[in-house]
Amino acid sequence: MKTTIVCGILGSGKTTFISQFIKSIEGKAVVLVNDFGKAGIDGEIFSAGGIESVELPSGCVCCTLKFDLITSIEKIRQTFNPANLVIEPSGIASPSGVLEALETLGIREVMIIGIVDATEFLDLNHEDGFGRFFQDQIGNSDIVLVNKADLVEKDLLMRTIESVEEMNHAAIVISAQHGVADNPLPSVPASAKGAERQAGHLKFETISLRLGNELDHEAFSDFFQEMSSGRYGDIVRAKALVNTLMGPYRFDLTFTNVRSVPFERPVQSSRLVIIGKDIKKKDLSALFPTPVSFM
Repeated sequence: MKTTIVCGILGSGKTTFISQFIKSIEGKAVVLVNDFGKAGIDGEIFSAGGIESVELPSGCVCCTLKFDLITSIEKIRQTFNPANLVIEPSGIASPSGVLEALETLGIREVMIIGIVDATEFLDLNHEDGFGRFFQDQIGNSDIVLVNKADLVEKDLLMRTIESVEEMNHAAIVISAQHGVADNPLPSVPASAKGAERQAGHLKFETISLRLGNELDHEAFSDFFQEMSSGRYGDIVRAKALVNTLMGPYRFDLTFTNVRSVPFERPVQSSRLVIIGKDIKKKDLSALFPTPVSFM
């Protein structure tokens, strides 16, 4: 079973990349996705695209869910017997913890693809907590995609690529747009990796909320804009799948960037996941009185 870990900070484009990457893999493939929060969203996104996936929500696979990760991989082997396993840790998990769990299973031949957001990387890398996270992610990666290359000036893109190359001289660094590499991904043999741990995971609060159906699209978009402005705390990431009056939509907030796009099919259950620091839970509870979890 060929194993690939696709890692990257919140909103870097992991799910978008995997949706494309999985189509190029020969043989049966299964995605094991560890979404943040109890109301997992990425699994339904993969399913809508016809991708076989298994969700491992609520918690971080590099620490509290390590045993669950091991158990889930064993079940995937028995149930699906795939030729390929793609693991998407949450955007707060460092790959070294995932490698340690895989080593427990005797899986050491692992390829790691890191996804970096060109619009945020250089600024975030200077912050202490994020810097350690990036060092773990990029230091363990065989290939690093510098994503969202189309959203930055050429000088900033080149400085980002150079910074990534300095952090890992052996990694192959490629620019990408919308999760698609500007050049075909090279065939890189999976390397035998030890579990050299540098950072467990980023420290954030997570809130998961169930929502009603037929929400007003404009009002919900305004709510996401309010989150991006700091109205509800220091929110670095929010995701929602919602059945609005205009139809099913996917909403995303990454740091201060907000977007909404139509979803491929009606949402099974409208829900929202928020991650950040100093989140104003009381204000959110007043808006949405049925929280699934406060973590």
